[in-house]
Amino acid sequence: MSGGVDSSVAAALVARSGAEAVGVSMQLYDQREGAGGQGFGSCCTLDDLHDARRVARRLGIPHYIMNFERQFEEQVIADFVSEYGQARTPLPCARCNSDLKFSTLLDRARGLGATAIATGHYARVDRDAATGAFRLRRGRDEGKDQSYFLFSLTQAQLAAARFPVGELTKPEVRAQARELDLHVADKRDSHEICFVPDGDYAAFVERRSPRAASPGEVTDANGRVLGRHAGIHRFTVGQRKGLGLSSREPLYVLRVEPDTRQVVVGPAAALDRTACAVREVNWIAGEPPAGPVHAHVQIRHRHPAAPAVVTPLEHRCARVEFAQPQRAIAPGQAAVFYQSDVVLGGGWIQ
Repeated sequence: MSGGVDSSVAAALVARSGAEAVGVSMQLYDQREGAGGQGFGSCCTLDDLHDARRVARRLGIPHYIMNFERQFEEQVIADFVSEYGQARTPLPCARCNSDLKFSTLLDRARGLGATAIATGHYARVDRDAATGAFRLRRGRDEGKDQSYFLFSLTQAQLAAARFPVGELTKPEVRAQARELDLHVADKRDSHEICFVPDGDYAAFVERRSPRAASPGEVTDANGRVLGRHAGIHRFTVGQRKGLGLSSREPLYVLRVEPDTRQVVVGPAAALDRTACAVREVNWIAGEPPAGPVHAHVQIRHRHPAAPAVVTPLEHRCARVEFAQPQRAIAPGQAAVFYQSDVVLGGGWIQ
C-alpha cells in the first residue's frame, strides 16, 4: 500500500473477496526532513504512509510499515547511479518491482504467513490453458498498463502475484474508491522518480557519485568537436534539449561513450535503428523459445510496441530486429516482448 488510490482499491478488493488481508507499506528511505543532507520525493512520503494506514483502518485490516531502506539503496538507487555512469538510461521502477516488491517483500510477506501479494499495478495474470504456465498480460486500461515494468517476474513470482485493478480502468478505480468512501479517491498520481526530491536527477547522481560530473566533448558523428559538457549522466539517446549547442538544424544525442566521455550528436534521422541487443532477458514461461519468435517489442514505457523478430541467444541475451526503424533506442531501458496482450519476456537494452 503506497498510499495512492490504486493500491488502496486493490486492498479493498482483496478484503471484499473474503481473503484475510494485511496491508503493508514499504519505507524506502529516511523520512526525516533533510536526513543525510537530502530530502525525499513525491511518492512514499510520510503523508503517503499515513494515507495507507488511514485506508487500512477504513477497511478494517491490519497495517504494517516494513523498513526496506538498505535494500532500496543497494538494489535500486545504486543501480540508478551506476547506470548513468555507464552511459545508460536506467528504469528504476522495473528494478523496484522485481528486486523489492516481488522478491524481498514477498519473502517478508511469507514470514507473516501470507500466500500472495496484491498490488495496484494495471496488469493481469492468468494461466496458459495448454501448458499451465502463468502468463503476464497487459492491464485492460491501455492508457495505464504497467506490464512493461513487470517483465522480469518469474513463474514463482507470478504465482504469488495478484493485480486486483488490472481488469479496471482508472475512472472505474476512482469510482470504486468513492463508493468505499476512501479519502484518496481523487489523490493525484505521482509520475516522478520517487527518490529524486525535485526532479533534478543529474544533481542526485552527482551527490552520490561526484565523478559523474567529469567533463567531456560533444562531437558530431565524424568526431568534429562542437562543444563541451559537464557529465555524461546528463544525456540520453534521443535527447534534444540541454545540449548547450547552437545549430541551424535540431541536434539530438545519438550515443554516449562512457570510456571517452564523449557525447555524439546529429540530426533526428540518425536516431533510427532497425536492431538492438538485449541482456539479462527473462522469458515469462521460464525457458527461452527454441528459435526466433515474431513479437511486438516495446522499447520505452510510452513507446508503441513495434513488430519485430526476437532471437534468443546464449547467456540470457537476445537480438531484436524490427520490421521498421525505431527512433532513439536507449541503452538501459527495457525491451519488452509481446504477443497480443501477453508478455513473452523482456530484458535490458545493451
